[in-house]
Amino acid sequence: MSAKRRIEIMDTTLRDGEQTSGVSFSASEKLTIAKLLLEELKVNRIEIASARVSEGEFQAVKDITDWASVNGFINAVEVLTFVDGGVSIDWMLKAGAKVQNLLTKGSLNHLKYQLKKTPDQHFKDIEENISLALSKGVETNVYLEDWSNGMRNSKDYVFGFLAFLATQPVKRIMLPDTLGVLTPKEAFDFIKEIRDTYPDVHFDFHAHNDYDLGVANAVEGIRAGANGLHLTINGMGERAGNAPMASTIAVINDFLPDVETTINEKGLFTVSKLVETFSGVFIPANKPIIGANVFTQTAGIHADGDNKKNLYFSDLMPERFGRKRQYALGKASGKANIQKNLQELGLKLNDDDIKKVTQRIIELGDKKQVVTKEDLPYIISDVLDRNYEEKVKVNSYVLTHAKGLRPSTSVSLTINGNSFEESAQGDGQFDAFMNAIKSAFKKQKMQLPTLIDYAVRIPPGSHSDALCETIITWKANDKEFKTRGLDSDQTVSAIIATEKMLNIITN
Repeated sequence: MSAKRRIEIMDTTLRDGEQTSGVSFSASEKLTIAKLLLEELKVNRIEIASARVSEGEFQAVKDITDWASVNGFINAVEVLTFVDGGVSIDWMLKAGAKVQNLLTKGSLNHLKYQLKKTPDQHFKDIEENISLALSKGVETNVYLEDWSNGMRNSKDYVFGFLAFLATQPVKRIMLPDTLGVLTPKEAFDFIKEIRDTYPDVHFDFHAHNDYDLGVANAVEGIRAGANGLHLTINGMGERAGNAPMASTIAVINDFLPDVETTINEKGLFTVSKLVETFSGVFIPANKPIIGANVFTQTAGIHADGDNKKNLYFSDLMPERFGRKRQYALGKASGKANIQKNLQELGLKLNDDDIKKVTQRIIELGDKKQVVTKEDLPYIISDVLDRNYEEKVKVNSYVLTHAKGLRPSTSVSLTINGNSFEESAQGDGQFDAFMNAIKSAFKKQKMQLPTLIDYAVRIPPGSHSDALCETIITWKANDKEFKTRGLDSDQTVSAIIATEKMLNIITN
């Protein structure tokens, strides 16, 4: 069996990824990410900065190169440099870097209108830069900026440039789709043509995602013979970003059996979440591999299929990426979803109780409330607390609270088949609600129990929009009992708990 072809992965989150609008990593954040990329994720190389940007950037590069020198990664740390008579080289050397990624013009259009130079003039400047770098012990890789448009519109220039570079002591030639304009067919055809012409030269492909084709183009580049890929965590980068690390690696591992990388899949989610935190750029819930929802089954039929020979599983198993499959609770939930979550919590319910819990979750889902696994014990408690015949029904209510005015409530309820409408004021909305209820029960010659304790809690780890459980302790005839209410609104959950109390005293 022939050996797999090893592809180099260069991560450029700290350079190209930092060009995401509004993102600026601190020196300590850059060092932390660099360590994770090289030690945890096991990328082959990292591009960490552009030369000459700022004093802060200089310190960040210095911190990373100091660490990399001690830990054997210094040759895996790269800095973007410019054809500027050696100014960039001096900057990176002072910062401790040993590898330059030299930015040059990969299309005749860029050369003519940005640099206003001829190809020969540009090549001469590049040759001087490479020679200077070599004399100072700096390794050189060369970027052909706007290479993709160069291949479309000035192919003779590109191949003339490559013929020149083939005579130079460069380690890698890097082919960027700078504006993210390539189709997958073009990515394959262009790289294949170059690969066939220069079979012994190392070529990297650098894909952008402007048409959402970054992953597809990266894969086609590998199929065409590219030796390396440039990727970013979470697809960060200018405009629509770069080809994302997680998706690209998953596709390579699953669909290119003759290709391998050094990337540790299990580290992808951890690094992605850290970069999300440091950058402030949130990962979309539906982003493949790393999004919150991508390993969540919502429909009950899917959970049922997973119980029956894992019918809805694919090769994208969450455990590969250090994650777990989840079964969402909401209006699309079925019995199977509930059972999956109960299994994880170590809980068991009979079929009748599962039906009741499922119905309650569907009701909450219809109200657009997010229901989590952590909410489930609260929902079970709420549902199983309803072991009575419903003789009292709170049909509707209006709660008002305005500055300078006492809170007031209007309530419509049914008691033993009789309808009542009452209004009252109180010290708070719930107090006003209770006063209106008391008025209605007084007409029925019934006295309400005394409220002696009122407690509110939310599931651990929940957010401000979480379900809220209100537990009220009542006292009647020297006996105490508790009722529970569950809702995302605290006052509404207290009203639900009160409705349960009203049914208990009328049964």
